[in-house]
Amino acid sequence: MGRRDDEDDPDAPQANSLVPAASAVVVDEAGRVLLQRRTDNGMWALPGGKMELGESIGQCAVRETLEETGITVEITGIVGTYTNPGHVFAYDDGEVRQEFSICLLARPTGGSLRASDESFEVAWFTPAEVDDLPMVPSIRKRIDDWRSGHGPAVR
Repeated sequence: MGRRDDEDDPDAPQANSLVPAASAVVVDEAGRVLLQRRTDNGMWALPGGKMELGESIGQCAVRETLEETGITVEITGIVGTYTNPGHVFAYDDGEVRQEFSICLLARPTGGSLRASDESFEVAWFTPAEVDDLPMVPSIRKRIDDWRSGHGPAVR
């Protein structure tokens, strides 16, 4: 299913759902960040997705990271909260979600890199390499917030 991200666009469709979600900035011992190239928009992104009933936001980030990248992680902190009502995700099935995402910081504890049905590629990148990758602005904000080191962002 395709997805389009619109942020602060007056022509964007109106949201018709609000779904809690988590993403993870996974940083290895070399300081590289884990990213996946998404099948729904072709852009590089952090692993993440919607929270399921019966799990915490941290468990969601751990599960989504494993499902999408093959890497097991331990949550070590929070990057920020992202709830801009002007940021919506429009899906081919007619759902238009308002953003509600908590981005957590994590470290890898095991596993092997592998793509999933949600990703074409999965790879580790230095912070400098991330600058040249195609990604939606909301993902770049999360990475920039992590790199700034100013503590949890609230957007």
